[in-house]
Parts: sequence; structure tokens; C-alpha cells
Amino acid sequence: MRLWVCIALLSTVLCASADRPSIAERVVRAGQFVRDAAGGAYDMFRAYRDMREANYKGADKYFHARGNYDAARRGPGGAWAARVLRWPFLLPHSDARENWQSGVSGRGAEDTRLDQEANAWGRSGGDPNRYRPKGLPSKY
Repeated sequence: MRLWVCIALLSTVLCASADRPSIAERVVRAGQFVRDAAGGAYDMFRAYRDMREANYKGADKYFHARGNYDAARRGPGGAWAARVLRWPFLLPHSDARENWQSGVSGRGAEDTRLDQEANAWGRSGGDPNRYRPKGLPSKY
């Protein structure tokens, strides 16, 4: 009788825990998230580097969209990096920096708003070529 009770309890415990991922699976998923986040940060850095290298007037929105698009395609970690990291310094969002960009830098609030629109477009999976200016070398 005790044997059957033990088997029944063991079966119940195994069935109840079968739906939850094991610790090893959670660690693997966490590692994938971190890898995707690092890759997404690199994607955004690469787009920023390309923007600086191209030095092409009117192309900044394209590079904003491309960096966010590439990062978000990596998976949840890349999408997180695209949401959290901001241009151009790839640091967490700063109200002081946003105010400086829109007020002191001469770029204006409208330009900052358009940059954020391009970021959101890229993060949502929209084609970055929507913002690609004519004449931008095909290298980019």
C-alpha cells in the first residue's frame, strides 16, 4: 500500500512540474536573452558608426530605423536593447539629453520627435528603407 501511495505522489509531483521549465532551461533562455541584448546593442552601435562614416545629410532617420530594426530582429533581448538604448550615445534614456537635443543643440524638438518615430518604426519591424535618402551609397 505504501508503495502505491509513493508512486501516486511521485506521479502527481512529476506531472505538476512538467509544465514548468527546468532551471537549466531558464538559464539557457536567460543566456540567449543576454546574447541577443548584446548583439542588439552592437547592431545599434554599427548603425551609429555607419551614420558617422557616411556623413550624409538627411540620412540620420534611416540609420535610426536600421539600428532599431536589426536589434529587434535578434529576439526578445535585442528588442529590449532597442527600447532601452537611445541615440546617439547608446546610453539609457535621459531627459536632460533629450532637452539638450531639442533646445540647445539647435536640432529642435521636431527633429528629436522624428528620430523617435524612426526608432519606433524600426523596432516594430518596419522597413528602414522608408527613411533612406536618395543618393546614399549602397554600402549602407
